[in-house]
Amino acid sequence: MKELAEIFWTFVRVGALTLGGGYAMLPLLQREIVEKHGWATGEELMDWFAIGQCTPGVIAVNSATFAGRKVRGIPGAIAATLGMIAPSLIIIIMIAAVLQNFAELPAVQNAFAGVRVCVCVMIVNAIVKLLKKAVVDVPALCIYLAVFAAGALTPLPPTCFVVLAAIAGIVVRAVRRPA
Repeated sequence: MKELAEIFWTFVRVGALTLGGGYAMLPLLQREIVEKHGWATGEELMDWFAIGQCTPGVIAVNSATFAGRKVRGIPGAIAATLGMIAPSLIIIIMIAAVLQNFAELPAVQNAFAGVRVCVCVMIVNAIVKLLKKAVVDVPALCIYLAVFAAGALTPLPPTCFVVLAAIAGIVVRAVRRPA
């Protein structure tokens, strides 16, 4: 029960301290799940983010669910998921009750503009960290560049890129290490 409470409160902190959605949560998830608790490796966290991108729901919540399940099975998945969504739910209810009255104030609009810039910086930092761990050789760099170009030049959904990159990874491994 103590471990379930730790899982819950860890994800409450992540959910409460991160603005900007799933991608902005990546640095904090990395710190909590990988570095602080050792519940997963950086590679596992990247895999969970990739899978979370393809499955219904919020990426950060899906990742929390995967982490909780790895640590304590279904009860851990439930604890992590509830921990991740609780702060957002509470904050959204509070903001909705108050913001409607103040949304037009210049100070509020300027504050949100500043928060958006900060979230962009956090996302870029997370991308740089992931990039260093994911692009480890020439084939990985080729897959990265192909997906990046396709993402920039086509309207295909992210799910297509994940599936195609997975296939490319399988092919590259098969060619490099014949059976």
